[in-house]
Amino acid sequence: MIRNILDYLENSANLYPDKLAFADETVQLSFKETLSLSKQVGTALSTFGSDHLPVAVYMEKTPFALTSFFGAVYSGRCYSPIDAQMPVKRVEQILKTLNTNYLIVDQKTYEKVDQFQYKGHVLLFDDLLKTPADETHLALIRQKAIDTDPLYIIFTSGSTGVPKGVVLSHRAVIDFVEWFSLTAGFDSSTVFGNQAPFFFDMSVKDIYSTLRNGATAWIIPQRLFSFPIDLFKYINAHGINTLAWATSAVCMATSESVFERQCPKAVRALCFGGEAMPVQVLRIWQNYLPEAFYMNMYGPTEAAVDCAYHIVQRDRVYQSFYPAGRPCQNMEILILNGDKPVEGNEVGEICIRGTALANGYYRDPEKTAEVFVQNPLNTAYPELIYRTGDMGWYNDRGEIMFASRKDGQIKHRGYRIELGEVETAIAGVPGVLRCCCLFDQAADKIVCVYTGTAERKEILLTASQSLPKYMWPNTFVRLDALPMTLNGKIDRVRLKEEYIHD
Repeated sequence: MIRNILDYLENSANLYPDKLAFADETVQLSFKETLSLSKQVGTALSTFGSDHLPVAVYMEKTPFALTSFFGAVYSGRCYSPIDAQMPVKRVEQILKTLNTNYLIVDQKTYEKVDQFQYKGHVLLFDDLLKTPADETHLALIRQKAIDTDPLYIIFTSGSTGVPKGVVLSHRAVIDFVEWFSLTAGFDSSTVFGNQAPFFFDMSVKDIYSTLRNGATAWIIPQRLFSFPIDLFKYINAHGINTLAWATSAVCMATSESVFERQCPKAVRALCFGGEAMPVQVLRIWQNYLPEAFYMNMYGPTEAAVDCAYHIVQRDRVYQSFYPAGRPCQNMEILILNGDKPVEGNEVGEICIRGTALANGYYRDPEKTAEVFVQNPLNTAYPELIYRTGDMGWYNDRGEIMFASRKDGQIKHRGYRIELGEVETAIAGVPGVLRCCCLFDQAADKIVCVYTGTAERKEILLTASQSLPKYMWPNTFVRLDALPMTLNGKIDRVRLKEEYIHD
């Protein structure tokens, strides 16, 4: 029985000791090397005792950062990744919430630490490697570990402006990785092209699927996503055949001209999520890679990356977006109107139950209690569900469809409108690649910011087929590209600052 992610690492190191595990432009680690470095980091951290405080890892995005993650687990702790490019204020907020004594840095990030009000141990990665692995001590630590112990703490945006630390257990991640690997058909021949930052939960797919399957993961340089031809050259040069990317990254890399000049021919699987994938974007991939496996994935960080999926069917006609689909294995999704299940095509809040649920928010019991609540459909014994704040419904096939955020509802000209519904209609317009709708409350106007070649008249002509006139955007802004957050989603805050004037 797998009950710790280190079991994955040790199994693969035993089966494929010299096989490439994690690599980037400058560092290449085999499974044996990954295991050895992780044990050294773990042994060094264990010399500080067994206080179970999280280990903050503030390093450049390299394979060495991954060995710090695994090393933290070897020491009997969990880890929390902090991106080296994060603003100082956000790093300070995260460190304040973690309240930890352990911050691992590399040579580049070490120079930035003086900017923070941090009083704990600043541990240089290279110094940690001076400690030889103590197998006996690490084995004693492991004996006390159970699968519900925290594995990592990933921070997401908070409604109050303060990041929330989502705590995920080994069991939650193991459940997901087992299902994901079997469903997508990963094995030791799989070569991942990692896109997601390590502080973004989508990277969990690459990292732990690599460990579980004895696969290989290449960390793709972030700069290449601004140059799709160079990006595809990199993919081809390293034999990358599997992509688990944010929808925004897929969209940025997609155009007919790029595929004509440099098709990523080795790609046999594309799994995407984070935001709705426009059908017309994926069609380009399908036209050039018709035999590849395509899967849409939906889920919040609070439910171990993803909780629902839909395998794209070649002979099925889709409209604007793909279904969120059906629950992943060992999970159940409830769509509730208040405390009751929705009926028919009624829209309700998407709620989740299962072992993949997070343990809650780190050092934030009040926020945890707001969204991790007793299942209203079960009054017989304690059972938590997570209220996502996402709205959805069941289509005629019984598949879950994402509608919008719960807080995405506006009142415009006396009508209650879900901006997500407007975005869905516009995304289906030929010539529109991506769109984001905002509400200017002071002016009582809906502003549509989009990319693509479509003109305002074309958009309204098509959108009028599914939207009543009161839901039409009043203002259209066409951009070459939409701004993105660090998590790879449309930066709505930035767009509001630019185009909404209170």
